[in-house]
Amino acid sequence: MNLDFRELSGGVNQSGVRDYNERLILTVLQRRGPTPGADIARITGLSPQTVSTITRRLEKDKILRRGHPIRGKVGKPSIPMELNPDGVFSIGLKIGRRSAELLLLDFVGVPRKQLFTSYDYPFPDAVFGFLRSGLQKLLCDQPIKARERVCGIGLGTPFELWRWHDLTGDAAEKFRSWKDVDILAEVTAVTDLPVVVVNDATAACHAEQLYGRGKEFRDYAYFFIGSFIGGGIALNGSVYEGNQGNAGALGSMRTTGPLGESHQLIDVASLHLLEARLVAADVDPRVMWQRPQDWSSINRYVMPWLGETAQELAKASLSICSVIDFEAILIDGAFPTDIRDELVARVSRYLLNQDKRGLITPSIHAGSVGENARSIGAASSPIFRQFLLNTNAGLSMN
Repeated sequence: MNLDFRELSGGVNQSGVRDYNERLILTVLQRRGPTPGADIARITGLSPQTVSTITRRLEKDKILRRGHPIRGKVGKPSIPMELNPDGVFSIGLKIGRRSAELLLLDFVGVPRKQLFTSYDYPFPDAVFGFLRSGLQKLLCDQPIKARERVCGIGLGTPFELWRWHDLTGDAAEKFRSWKDVDILAEVTAVTDLPVVVVNDATAACHAEQLYGRGKEFRDYAYFFIGSFIGGGIALNGSVYEGNQGNAGALGSMRTTGPLGESHQLIDVASLHLLEARLVAADVDPRVMWQRPQDWSSINRYVMPWLGETAQELAKASLSICSVIDFEAILIDGAFPTDIRDELVARVSRYLLNQDKRGLITPSIHAGSVGENARSIGAASSPIFRQFLLNTNAGLSMN
């Protein structure tokens, strides 16, 4: 369903709030696609004259372009406006447990170029070395006009990166050095571009909200399953990051083991558990991270992991909905699409037998962005902050 922007925030016509109105119009076009000026005015509550003035200015700046004429039954065809894919670019870096990705994203969410590296553990020198060399490769073959339209770089990184490791000795000390790393300073030393740092799972939720199925729902919770499971929440049509950027830390939800022992969701519903199964069976776990992804050779290990993970996600979904009655739960991850679809189907089945007293059962859906969600979401962060409307801005205390 399309979001009703009049309901979320109506524009105003005073010249002093031009930036707000521009964001409102750009957000309508990002959510709805090519839209005639008359419809933009109706949706936003702005006057047709104001819409025309703003869209002409944005077209002159090459942020918008004219779409194909829409012919009606009578009269002249209307000319819709749409986002210009070449109007704005952004760079995203995803820091993961087993890999890092760097990509160039255009204004409509299409990756133009992507680089990938894998490692045993994401030590700071490896990650920032990849960033330094990768930026050159990413931009070297782009036209000068495209390079001039890069609006920033977004980093998607796990919260408290130094805590999630299983090393000992000197390697462990090296990994804990992340605690003293100023990520923002490290990146600004490499580039003059504006830098945004966001939780990696929150970044994935941004990608789903802007370019995936998030447009279909007003409020939902989102799980992204990587080496460690994380999540995000969307309220009022925007991802809510919270006062300290850590809202939707769903991997930290409490759960219990078979003997009643206390765990977090991250301990029982993450891909590192499947990786451990492979290692125990003397199977090379690198098959999980190779591209293109194909897990058919490890199916006998994947199926038990799917069953256990689905049960945990079913319980977690209801726990989340006891706080906010989300209409939907979206599930995505760094795995093949057939694995994602099977996981979604199992979670839906397990929900049928859960204790749902006092709760409204959410619908369970597969996310649509896939394994690239964290890097795409990281890249989208500068675009979102500079060009689009945050409908949750009034909820933040910052």
